[in-house]
Amino acid sequence: MTQETSTKAVVVFDIDGVVRDVSGSYRRAIADTVEYFTNNAYRPTPLDIDQLKSEGVWNNDWEASQELIYRYFSAQGQTDEQLQLDYNGIIAFFQSRYRGSDPNNLTGYICNEPLLLQPSYLEELTQAGIAWGFFSGATRVSANYVLEKRLGLQSPVLIAMEDAPGKPDPTGLFATVSQLENEIEQKSVIIYVGDTVADMYTVEKARSLDSTHNWIGVGVLPPHVQETAARGDAYGETLLKAGAAIIFSNVQELTPKQIHKLVSRVCG
Repeated sequence: MTQETSTKAVVVFDIDGVVRDVSGSYRRAIADTVEYFTNNAYRPTPLDIDQLKSEGVWNNDWEASQELIYRYFSAQGQTDEQLQLDYNGIIAFFQSRYRGSDPNNLTGYICNEPLLLQPSYLEELTQAGIAWGFFSGATRVSANYVLEKRLGLQSPVLIAMEDAPGKPDPTGLFATVSQLENEIEQKSVIIYVGDTVADMYTVEKARSLDSTHNWIGVGVLPPHVQETAARGDAYGETLLKAGAAIIFSNVQELTPKQIHKLVSRVCG
């Protein structure tokens, strides 16, 4: 990679579905929560959750759980006002499944999330002169668990749930780029790698608000949609329609060479 290209390339990663497989953790916790609060009457399938996420505004899994509960009871003829759901109760139940019931230790589903990238991949980017960081809707405790404890990264650049509004608001993406700004230059190409429609919408909104950089959305297929080719293809098409420039089946396919191609496409 040429120096000209490397100084222009910055990669910001989403975490869930990109760095770690959350189909058996976050998404399982959504299903558990909805099932509990619908009195065991409805357990959303992975496809149900994907369809909700494809609307582009349900990146927060607590809010997604609440919305699925509301929609179930709405279909039964009940209004939101009649339900009077306790949002804090939904959060507490969700966290008891995802993080576990021990307030001092993580013992829940989070402990069994398969990793989707290796530290050597990030080191490869660093050696190519590509700056990188993370912007995620996960809580800081959850994000740090995978980045620092599982991957062994030392104080990586991270904007988490507590630090910015939820996606598709691009504030958190801007904040991540700001922390990396001493490694980049004006008119840099910022690549945001995500697995949801909300991630791609975030890039679109960033582009509309900030013309000092070039913005590219890269879509990654989360593992749970790759169980059949048809479902993976359909999910990829959804991400492309939402603004993704390219789709990969694993984040590590976004090699320095691929980044060089994307940068060249934008910068000519």
